[in-house]
Amino acid sequence: MRTVAFHTLGCKLNFSETSTIARQLIAAGYKRVDFKESADVYIVNTCSVTDQADATCRNIVRQALKVNPNGFVAVIGCYAQLKPQEIASIEGVDIVLGANEKFNIVGYLENLEKGPEAGVHSCEIKDVKEFVPGFSSNDRTRTFLKLQDGCDYFCSFCTIPLARGRSRSENIANSLISTKEAIATGVKEIVLTGVNIGDFGAGTDENFYQLIQQLDVLEGDVERFRISSIEPNLLSDDIIRFCATSNRFVPHFHIPLQSGSDEMLRKMRRRYDSALYRSRIATIKEVMPHACIGVDVIVGHPGETEDEFLKTYEFLNELPISYLHVFTYSERPNTTAVRVKEEIVPVSERRKRNKMLTILSEKKKRAFYQPFEGTVRPVLWEHENKDGMMFGYTDNYLRVSIPYDENLSGTIQEVSLTQLLDTTIFSGQLVAQTVS
Repeated sequence: MRTVAFHTLGCKLNFSETSTIARQLIAAGYKRVDFKESADVYIVNTCSVTDQADATCRNIVRQALKVNPNGFVAVIGCYAQLKPQEIASIEGVDIVLGANEKFNIVGYLENLEKGPEAGVHSCEIKDVKEFVPGFSSNDRTRTFLKLQDGCDYFCSFCTIPLARGRSRSENIANSLISTKEAIATGVKEIVLTGVNIGDFGAGTDENFYQLIQQLDVLEGDVERFRISSIEPNLLSDDIIRFCATSNRFVPHFHIPLQSGSDEMLRKMRRRYDSALYRSRIATIKEVMPHACIGVDVIVGHPGETEDEFLKTYEFLNELPISYLHVFTYSERPNTTAVRVKEEIVPVSERRKRNKMLTILSEKKKRAFYQPFEGTVRPVLWEHENKDGMMFGYTDNYLRVSIPYDENLSGTIQEVSLTQLLDTTIFSGQLVAQTVS
């Protein structure tokens, strides 16, 4: 029996696709092993979001071959689609598979002989039109369910449309089938994922709002649905108000902002303005005051002056949000941002702005957590035992810890949030041990 090991970089979507490919290989007779073990095949699923993709990929390939110098190394994912020849030049890489080809990996692995050069199999991104569903399966607590892929937005800083192609998704009927398959694995929470998930059903008479309505009443023993990330222009009031009354959809939204300056949003080619974003946050807090709201923001985009950055800082400071994911802009080939004639922000200034927003995020997180001290909320417990403690998340994404109890793993319990230990975690006490 051949063995295969995986190393996944990047987003939840990548983890979902890694699991899908792993299931294909297991069905073909492979045995999955840990990446730190000796394997016949090592598969590296790459990301293109950071500017360190090349160095990261090289390092992971070295790690694999250090364990088994004769291991066959396949590289897939966004970086493999964007820079296949660059990856092929990395010492130790045997095959590079693009966006379409990665889902046919079983056929490409028939011959595992290591040759003098890496084989490259990658089509033009305009030819990538098939939607391949999937869900992650290495966590018994939750799964990342892939419901959409690709993006039609072409924001100035982003390479995702070049790496994943145009927006596409399955229909609702087949999406419900995939969801049932994920539920059958025994998970308690399903995280809905995609590149631009709010664009589900684009070009058809179906949409994301209709999908979540049907998921909410779908038969099966799953307690929670969580929306991973959704564009503000696609997060309608209907979706927000539905989640507020839903049986399963949790009060947690992650909504990319990128900039609080309307001028910068225009330069970034975003499809909303700050007024629309503010209204979305206001609606969420009106109907779900306890909701957790995460925000993506980019600092240092070309043309972002000190004044424009301060507009972002003040905008975020005023909003009742819960945490930030702060990204430092980096130049990406073939994006609009590298071609426009805008003033380039020095790297040192980008880092300074990142630090300012990271500190603001910690303040926002503490302000969100503090009012829940002494309250009772449902917590889904993870399986990990870390130094005698176990951890879990409330429906509104508060992290909680209690002494480890194997019987609680993968269950949802009512928990009193007794003490805020720091800005990221509560100590908890079970109210009643009613396993669900």
